[in-house]
Amino acid sequence: MWEAVFSTVNLLALAAWFILILLPRKPLAMSVVLYLGVGLLCLVYAAGLISILTGIADPIGPEGASTSFSTIEGVRALFASDGGVAVGWTHYLAFDLFVGLWIAKDADAKGFSRIIQAPILLATFMAGPVGLLVWLILRERSARKFGRKQA
Repeated sequence: MWEAVFSTVNLLALAAWFILILLPRKPLAMSVVLYLGVGLLCLVYAAGLISILTGIADPIGPEGASTSFSTIEGVRALFASDGGVAVGWTHYLAFDLFVGLWIAKDADAKGFSRIIQAPILLATFMAGPVGLLVWLILRERSARKFGRKQA
């Protein structure tokens, strides 16, 4: 079951990134990325997390393992199962896609070409915070020019 969830969210994210990077940024395309991409990934994440934390599917770790998000052991216990890995990976996919969507909209608003955006979006897809960091550095001069009014 979790292998299917993992494969499905990967395909969903890949399709959304394809739309974001390669297709014209018309309102319908951006809505598809937001609601059918990010929104659906968030729904899968929420359902998976609830099913794991309540023990409905793929109970966490060995008997008596802590499931606290505030300790390394607790987080390790969450990722000790296929369900934990699939749900955790879905979390990454959803947030990276949301950040990519923001970068694309912000870059369009600031007049950055799609040629400049593409490698930044690919970096965000592959290593979320790295792409975001690159964008934050590149957008700084433009943000000052626009008075930080556009997001």
